[in-house]
Amino acid sequence: MTARAPNRIVLAAGGTGGHMFPAQALARELLSRGLGVALVTDRRGGGFGPELPEIETHRISAGGMAGRGPLGKAANLMRLGLGFLQARRCIKAYRGDCVVGFGGYPSVPTVMAGSQLGLRIVLHEQNAVLGRANRLLAGRADTLAVSFAKVDGIPASSAAKVRVTGNPVRPAIAALGRRPYALPDETDEIRLLVTGGSQGASVFNEVVPDALCRLPQALRDRIHISQQVRGPELERIGEAYKAGGIRHDLRAYFDDMADRLGAAHLVICRAGASTVTELASAGRPGMMVPYPTATDDHQSANARRLVEVGGGWLIPQSALSAPYLAERLSSLLSNPALLAKASRCARAGAHDDAAQALADVVCAQGDRNGDAQRDRGEAA
Repeated sequence: MTARAPNRIVLAAGGTGGHMFPAQALARELLSRGLGVALVTDRRGGGFGPELPEIETHRISAGGMAGRGPLGKAANLMRLGLGFLQARRCIKAYRGDCVVGFGGYPSVPTVMAGSQLGLRIVLHEQNAVLGRANRLLAGRADTLAVSFAKVDGIPASSAAKVRVTGNPVRPAIAALGRRPYALPDETDEIRLLVTGGSQGASVFNEVVPDALCRLPQALRDRIHISQQVRGPELERIGEAYKAGGIRHDLRAYFDDMADRLGAAHLVICRAGASTVTELASAGRPGMMVPYPTATDDHQSANARRLVEVGGGWLIPQSALSAPYLAERLSSLLSNPALLAKASRCARAGAHDDAAQALADVVCAQGDRNGDAQRDRGEAA
């Protein structure tokens, strides 16, 4: 039986913004094409919120891929089993005909349920290393959409399924790439943005203020820093910047990230998939400090992809100290042409049409075995 294009898409995502942001971008694109979209996430997931109220959101049970000790592993397996049954019921009730998984353990039950029902499966990998959940599910996928031209950890048996789509970003971030990078002259204010991503980064609280206060006075007089500071450190860090004569704006959370990223001349950040993708999309140079205990060291791999095209600099956290960072910053900020070149290189590596490209993959063909098998799944 001839396969048909899907009409009702089930997105499986949860956990951090790194999974939810691309899912949300894809949802917008699918809705613009007149397709139905539903989201299945775990019980802790916030969903897409008020921005996409028309999307059905279903919350299921989910557990990690491992546990601490036999009891923890058994509990996780039970949660995954329950989530599988809940997801299967949601997919059948919605009459979904394609499941798109965005990685992370909350996506596992839904992708497995969609596969068992005979639906077409698309997996999206945001990082430069295939995540453990997607590694587990790769054999069930019809297409594996990736964000980078080189992704480590893809099984040889799945290599033919790979399509490079890029990683969809929020529309406000994507729009920044159409604005020129404002190269500071010798007297302009230099705007720095420091963010630790959705998980924060306490190391920046310790190192960055000390580093900036070590800069020559002429540079310190020109710097304005916007820094994400979580926990009880905000007052202490503010006092440190005040003592160094450095203009600063400290927040626990930036709800205007697009504006701050657009204004920044240099970003000091972690190297999560969304962060690296947004740097490229916006054309903003970054000093990236990968989270050292990230699974499979995927943040280092993400950062290397941007470094390889000349769009930023990687600093291992083990090498990050106030004297070292002060030296690097002094060199970069005193040579704005280096920042401008990194901006151009970062922008050249962006996938501006990532949401459209991923939607094209999703819409390219119908479910893997045609309507007959789906009908059998619905009858089960």
